[in-house]
Amino acid sequence: MSIDLKVMRPGKLAGLLNSTRLGEVTSETRVRRNIVRAGLRVGDSTRVNVLGYAAWLVAAWHARRGPGADGGLAGYDALRASSAARNRRLSAAGRDIAPLPDIAFPTRRTMCEQNFRLFCDVYFPAAFTLDWSGDHLKVITKIEAAVLHGGQFAQAMPRGSGKTVLAEVACVWATLYAHRHFVCLIGATADRARAMLESIKTEFECNEALLEDFPASIYAIRRLERIHNRAGGQTLNGEPTRIHWTVDKVVMPTVAGSPASGAILVVTGLAGGNIRGQKHKLADGHIARPDLVIIDDPQTTQSAWSESQSARREALLAGDVLGMAGPGKKIAAILCATVIRPGDVADNILNRDKHPEWQGERTKMVYAFPANERLWDEYAKLRAESLKADGDGHEATDFYAAHQAEMDEGAIVAWPARHNPDEVSAIQHAMNLKLRDEQAFWAEYQNEPLAVAEGDEGLLTADQIAAKTSGRRRGEVPLGANHLTMFIDVHDRLLYWMVAAWEDDFTGHVVDYGAYPDRFVTSACSPTIG
Repeated sequence: MSIDLKVMRPGKLAGLLNSTRLGEVTSETRVRRNIVRAGLRVGDSTRVNVLGYAAWLVAAWHARRGPGADGGLAGYDALRASSAARNRRLSAAGRDIAPLPDIAFPTRRTMCEQNFRLFCDVYFPAAFTLDWSGDHLKVITKIEAAVLHGGQFAQAMPRGSGKTVLAEVACVWATLYAHRHFVCLIGATADRARAMLESIKTEFECNEALLEDFPASIYAIRRLERIHNRAGGQTLNGEPTRIHWTVDKVVMPTVAGSPASGAILVVTGLAGGNIRGQKHKLADGHIARPDLVIIDDPQTTQSAWSESQSARREALLAGDVLGMAGPGKKIAAILCATVIRPGDVADNILNRDKHPEWQGERTKMVYAFPANERLWDEYAKLRAESLKADGDGHEATDFYAAHQAEMDEGAIVAWPARHNPDEVSAIQHAMNLKLRDEQAFWAEYQNEPLAVAEGDEGLLTADQIAAKTSGRRRGEVPLGANHLTMFIDVHDRLLYWMVAAWEDDFTGHVVDYGAYPDRFVTSACSPTIG
């Protein structure tokens, strides 16, 4: 059936327009109303010129947009420009996070501003589920003083006491209340420091109490929805929030009136990290430098057993770290440590005679051990026999429960609430750890590692080295050797070198060795290597 577009009934035109994939787009009533508005140019009440009607609709649409709305474009170009402008408006509206929620509990927020313990209790109940010990309260007081007034504080607490979590929460507290504006998280390695920052970011993204009371800082982070490339385009009332959200650095959103506006958190490793170069340029052109440093375990097990690495890390803490704030500024520093061996970095930093500026605090799991050794020996035998027989040690627990008063006599533990569900008390928990590995117990839970004889833990003694010597004179090459190799260990101002001879079966002989410049020559008369 042919259709004459010049003379079509209004109802038929409406039906034709509604027959596309778009579905219903108009009605007969609307078509008749438009015919009346357009006049005889497009038809009358019974017939309509479809082409004229379409031209009138386009002209009316452009008239509604106003003069110059399409930038002088016409036709398809005008339509495309209009669509692009609409998309830009929608995109800008999607990036803008206004309005910010109101503070839910302003009184609660104010009460925690100068009270670090209350801040931990109110905003982090899932992290601190047990009652505080006296040692915890002492450490919390020291952290609070360091953040509010500056200075350094080093703490060594038993493993599992929450010292790292306390340091992370201190970072959140200092940042949200603007007690500190630039926090640097330092780990023994960069990966350890990143783990601390990731934990803090998780609190920003998931802690509902923080969102309720610090919306100017937390709401913008939530609006990223973990799609971190949104950070660059995010705005608030048309102004960029300048939020930065990566694995190595966080810059809090810039929000007028927010104490934490533009606060910075960065990470670095103590060994091989860029400690000296930490800075951030603010929007107003000023250069910000760290004013709070949080160090989580400045050593690894390997570095702790190296005299040279321990000395190097100790020097970095005393020099580079405490000088990060720049001249004329006092930095706050919190150090969480675990003593691995006597004389390592942690042991020296905690020693107030060697480093009084760190105000070291060395807490223990047990301050006095039980006096009744006979009953505890019997307990140890019952526990060992049960475990060897694939048991769970409940026989020993039953024995302890029956003799608890006698077995607890004389014992003093730091944290009475700390024990496992299958244990009766914190004293039993501590003794179980001691029975499991006494060496680890004294190091990780008492912060008083047992002295290890030279040669243990992989360290060589002079006698062991002497037993490996060949008896040949220095500089002598064995007849059976057919290859010579030279090794050089490059340091900043010193070269260690060694020449070795090798036989066909890879038997090796040290021919000669030394250092350049000669390490036995005084620095005043020896050359230096740039």
